Amino acid sequence: MRSADLSEAPQPGVEKAAIIGAGRALLQDVSLPAAVVYERPLQHNISWMQSFAERHSARLAPHGKTTMTPGLFHRQLEAGAWGITLATATQCVAAFEHRVTRLLMANQLVGAANMALVAGLIAKGAEFHCVVDSVENVQALNGFFSARGLQLHVMIELGVEGGRCGVRNDRELEALLTALEQSPALSLSGIEGYEGIIAGQTPITDVRAYADRLVDTLMRLKRTHAFTTSKPVVTASGSKWFDLIAEAFDRADLRDEYTPLLRPGCYVVHDHKLYAGAMEEVKGRHPDLQGELLPALEVFAHVQSLPEPGLAIVALGKRDIGCDPDLPMPQRLYREGHPPRDVKGWGVKLIMDQHLFLSVPGGEALAVGDILSFGTSHPCLTFDKWRQVLLVDDALNVIEVMPTRF
Repeated sequence: MRSADLSEAPQPGVEKAAIIGAGRALLQDVSLPAAVVYERPLQHNISWMQSFAERHSARLAPHGKTTMTPGLFHRQLEAGAWGITLATATQCVAAFEHRVTRLLMANQLVGAANMALVAGLIAKGAEFHCVVDSVENVQALNGFFSARGLQLHVMIELGVEGGRCGVRNDRELEALLTALEQSPALSLSGIEGYEGIIAGQTPITDVRAYADRLVDTLMRLKRTHAFTTSKPVVTASGSKWFDLIAEAFDRADLRDEYTPLLRPGCYVVHDHKLYAGAMEEVKGRHPDLQGELLPALEVFAHVQSLPEPGLAIVALGKRDIGCDPDLPMPQRLYREGHPPRDVKGWGVKLIMDQHLFLSVPGGEALAVGDILSFGTSHPCLTFDKWRQVLLVDDALNVIEVMPTRF
């Protein structure tokens, strides 16, 4: 079983999330540790990124792998998202089972079992897109989907030297185009890329050049009638360089004949360090930018032992909260009968499976049973530890229990 659920024991055959209901007080009625999403910053982040995309004449296809939480998918779609991005066939199945019908798998579809899952989605009416970067994969996909009388939408992935997937040069691109022309079961719907792996001495310059390459390739292939759709997609963008990708997509000659898609995922709850730092850099590049993303995810846990002066052991571990690339960050101390206290300067010394070693500054007093909230760096690696997350209001009352589907 994953991290502890809420306090009531489940009735036979009934998921705990189904019997909890709203209206519980987080600090009094919920078994901790618990992963918590704050409603107000969540709604702000969804609205902020949707508006940012629209100002740049782009659409959003948020990366759902961050949260795998259908309740969040639907909030993003209701705000205007084009669809939801996923990373695997099983993630796509989980999203479709929760009424997400437009799916972009920003990954290669490899293996007959995975192809069968996707074929099932298409047969049920899903609009599904995946990416290709090799002749071998194109041939395998064409053989599989041809045999089933189905059409598969694919996008060509453009990569970078030393990076992840994607064709590296025009020779590989031309070979892929030739293979696609000979694959009647495949429909070329756009160009896809991922800039998040670009590093080095001049990352901003290199990301901009990569974004321009995506756009230039898209327009060149449209002139040669390579696409099978009238408005082919060009898509990229994680949660770090989304502003640079949006700049490249915000071109007058793209708006009417193409579909620019941004795919950030972590923005929905943001974080307290990795992407908080990236947001500061975005603001530095755009001093006139209005507003910013806000951290919306924290994990709450009890102080369970005070074995030595200056050391507190918190009932929180690697099974409850992400610790890569940074250790959890204390945010606030909650004690019954007292207002919350800011403890952002306190440091985490070590984290084990189910214990966290907290360094307590001299002169500070903790008590067993006190509650601490912790922020994260990179929210993906916290969501995947939970069967549900709790949506709370400003008073820490549980509004909704949102199941995850990892």
